[in-house]
Amino acid sequence: MRVLHPTVYIMTNRKNGTLYVGVTSNLPKRVWQHRVHELPGFTSRYGCHMLVWYEEAPTMEAAILREKHVKAGSRAKKKALVESMNPLWQDLYPTLSV
Repeated sequence: MRVLHPTVYIMTNRKNGTLYVGVTSNLPKRVWQHRVHELPGFTSRYGCHMLVWYEEAPTMEAAILREKHVKAGSRAKKKALVESMNPLWQDLYPTLSV
């Protein structure tokens, strides 16, 4: 069983596509919600269904601060984060232990 941690993540609709930055305490569940369009809003509107980057944090407060930092960064910085972990922009959802 996977121990859940506060996590900052980036979703996209395709390689070098629209980027969405979010935070959650249950990454597998949240990504699934995005994938099946259970959550109305940005990710549903733009088809951001691929998890391409994530980073765990020790506390939710730290995760929220990191989310704000990532969101405030340029598109180039977000792309660099993705490519540092996932240079091929593959969907990481199947690699998560649910």
